[in-house]
Amino acid sequence: MILVIGGTSDSRAIAAELVNRGAPVLVSTATGHGAGLAAGSGIEVVQGRLDREQLRELLDKKSIKALVDSSHPYAELVSQNAAAACEESGIPYIRYSRPREDIPPSPLIETVDSYEEAAARACAAGNTIIAATGSKTAGIFTKGALGSGKRIIFRVIPDPGIIEMLISLGVAPNDIVAMQGPFSEEMNIALIRHCRADVMVTKESGSAGGFLEKARAAEKTGVLLIVVKRPPEPEGAVCTVEQAVSLAIGYIND
Repeated sequence: MILVIGGTSDSRAIAAELVNRGAPVLVSTATGHGAGLAAGSGIEVVQGRLDREQLRELLDKKSIKALVDSSHPYAELVSQNAAAACEESGIPYIRYSRPREDIPPSPLIETVDSYEEAAARACAAGNTIIAATGSKTAGIFTKGALGSGKRIIFRVIPDPGIIEMLISLGVAPNDIVAMQGPFSEEMNIALIRHCRADVMVTKESGSAGGFLEKARAAEKTGVLLIVVKRPPEPEGAVCTVEQAVSLAIGYIND
């Protein structure tokens, strides 16, 4: 069996192709929403955030022959745990790296190195902020925005636990947009205009994450787009679904 770590559109494509080639597949997702998207014929799904020890136990319990890490490019801890668990268990680790997109040159696009820097810059630049950076760093943005009287709108996946967490941080329910992306340029423009936003914060998430659509929407609406730079990928990472699948199949057939 091959373990695919994901919950992303990339991981769903990899899992589907592995099944097409006759491989037994187990997909690990952090949320129930991700589990629902990952489920499919020939695919077993395990839900919940796993630390290194839990991953190692799963590798042993399910007799995993290879692990494909197609987690989000910004899920650094997930990748570190997966690589360490594989090393301890003597199981091949394959890192799939989502292809990058060039950031178009624009006076309305600024890049930063961290979420903290992004939050500080967003709060300084405008009164209404759209945070399209996921839920894990929401506390960083709410601390800065709500503490300085700014309005912040979060666009997140429609997972009940995430919505509950945002409300517990003090985010107003009408400032939570719970939808499954990626989003078109038109949808981004509509959200920016509806919220009368001054700033949008996003990640360098590539075409699979709808980055260019957000960049074009920012350009057309005149809002500042703050981009958190993508962390470096480990040496040896593959960047196509075909490469990841072929490597994993090869380990099963050895």
